[in-house]
Amino acid sequence: MNEGKYVFTQVTSLIPRQIFQRLVKKYNGDYRVREFNCTNQLKYMLFGQLTACKSLRDICLCLSAHQDILYGLGITTSVNESSLSRANESRDYHIYEGLGQALIKIVRPLYSKMRAEYLAPQDHDIFALDSTTISCSLKLMNWAQGKYNKGAVKMHTLIDLRGSIPTFIHITDGRCHDSNVLDLLDIVPNSIYTMDKAYIDFEALERIDSEGAFFVTRAKDNIKYEITSTNFNVDQSTGLMEDHIIRLTGYKSKRLYPKEFRLIKFCDNETGELITFISNIVDQLEFNGLEIANIYRHRWDIESFFKLIKQNLTVKHLMGCSENAVKTHLWIAICSYLLLARIKAIYDSPYSITEIGTLIRVFALVKTDLKKLVTEPQPLIQNQDVKELTLFDC
Repeated sequence: MNEGKYVFTQVTSLIPRQIFQRLVKKYNGDYRVREFNCTNQLKYMLFGQLTACKSLRDICLCLSAHQDILYGLGITTSVNESSLSRANESRDYHIYEGLGQALIKIVRPLYSKMRAEYLAPQDHDIFALDSTTISCSLKLMNWAQGKYNKGAVKMHTLIDLRGSIPTFIHITDGRCHDSNVLDLLDIVPNSIYTMDKAYIDFEALERIDSEGAFFVTRAKDNIKYEITSTNFNVDQSTGLMEDHIIRLTGYKSKRLYPKEFRLIKFCDNETGELITFISNIVDQLEFNGLEIANIYRHRWDIESFFKLIKQNLTVKHLMGCSENAVKTHLWIAICSYLLLARIKAIYDSPYSITEIGTLIRVFALVKTDLKKLVTEPQPLIQNQDVKELTLFDC
C-alpha cells in the first residue's frame, strides 16, 4: 500500500529512472549544476502539468508554499521562476524527448491488444497522422514563424489508434508543411496510416506502399485519374456510393505513383456530403469500401487526442520563448499524458485518461493509495432526510 506517500510521488515513481539518468549523462544535463538538477526540473514541470499550473510563476508559488513537504514529493530544493526558466532554456530538450520515447515504448504495448471493432482482420497496426498548431507571439519567439506573419508552433503527431498513444512527435515552426513529416516516419510493414488530404505527397505515399504498409486518405478535388476496374457489388444504403481501382494520369503524379490504387466515394448520411477516399488497399476481399471509410472516420480520434491534451494539460500556454524551452515544455507535457495512460492500463482503471488526470490534479498533495484512487469510485454522500426548501416555501 502507498497510503503514506503523496499521489504526486506515486505518479512520478512510474518514470524509468535509469533511462532518465542515462539521458542526463549523455546530454550533460547536470554539468556544473549544484542543487537544481534535471530530476528536480522534471518534477517541477510535471507538477505544473498534472496540477494545471498556467505559468512557471504558478508552479514555483505552489511548491514554495509547501516547502515542508518538498522532500516527500521527491524534490530536493526550492527555486524561483527565474531559475526554472534558465534551466528550461539551457538544458538540452533531447533529455525529455528521449524520456518521452522511452515511455512510449513502455506504454504502447499495454494497449496493443485493444480491439479495433471497425477492422475485420485484427492483425494490422493502425495509425493516424495530423498536426496541431499552438499560437504564440512572434515578437517574443522570432524562430516560430507561422502563416500570415503570425507566430505559431506545430506539433506533428502520429498516434496508435489502439489506445490513442502517440508513437511519433515532431515539433517545428508553423511554416513546416504537414506532408514533409512523411519523410521522417519509420514505416511499419503491414500497418495502416490514415491522414487528411494535406498529407498527399505521391512520392511519400509510394514509399509507404513500397515498404509494405497501407494508407487511407482523402482525395484532392483536382486529382486526375482513369478508372481501370469497378466493383458493382455496392450497397448504397450504407452510404458507400462507388468503389473503383484507378490509375493516375497527371503528368507529374503518374511518375511519382505509377501503381494502381483504390478510389471510394462515400456519402455521409448526417450531412449529405460526398467524400472521396484513396487507398493502396486494392484487395476488395480483405477490406471492403465501407471498412476503408470507417478507418478514415476514426482518424478523428487524433483530434480528440489534441483536444484532450489542450484541455487537461498546459500546452496552449507555452512556458518559455526559446526553441529549446518550448520543446522541453511540450515533451514534458507528452510525458505527463503517457504517465496518465500508464496508470490507467496497469491499474485497469474504469476511468478515462481525462478523469484520471482530474483525480490526480485534485489529490496530488494528498497521501492516499493511487491504485485505490483510480479504481474505486468515490461514494456520493448525500443526506436524503433533509427536505430542501423550494422558492414558494420561503
